[in-house]
Amino acid sequence: SFGIEKRDLLVDRVEDARDAQSEAKDQFTSALDQFRSVVEVDGGDLERTYDRVNAEYERSAARASDVRKRIDAVERVAEDLFAEWQDELEEYTNPTLKRDSERLLKDTRRRYSTLIQAMRRAEKSMDPVLNTFRDQVLVLKHNLNARAIGTLRKELASIERQTAALMKEMEKSIAEANEFIKSMQDRGDE
Repeated sequence: SFGIEKRDLLVDRVEDARDAQSEAKDQFTSALDQFRSVVEVDGGDLERTYDRVNAEYERSAARASDVRKRIDAVERVAEDLFAEWQDELEEYTNPTLKRDSERLLKDTRRRYSTLIQAMRRAEKSMDPVLNTFRDQVLVLKHNLNARAIGTLRKELASIERQTAALMKEMEKSIAEANEFIKSMQDRGDE
């Protein structure tokens, strides 16, 4: 695919990455809710509680993996688009049109750079939360007792802080993606 098709493909990939981030954000929120419910358990069926928390962790890890893949796909398409665009600048015979295209390429690269940085920051902020969730799942798995629940209670505030930071990065990245998509669609209407 050439030119306009790559631009459309880039917009599609950004939309996919944005949607994956939104789904991951929802999943991490659900996992935090499950974790909160565990620390409120007094005895009860700890094995069933472990199974629920582990399932939430597994779903969160899968969502995080999907986000990473979607961001990588955005980068591949963007690199192809920008390389093609740069090469095609030499094909212009009209200096005014060439200058306009160079200016648009520079602006698009700048917007894209801001977008991909926001996406990568959000991606990186998933790891500490996943690591903490995994640690807590392991504590539960190997210590299905009240002491394990007590240990988890001590970690709740830290997990809530990490998850809140993740949500904030995800929201910034999603907003940046929406802005980028709008700017690319507005250019398509010109």
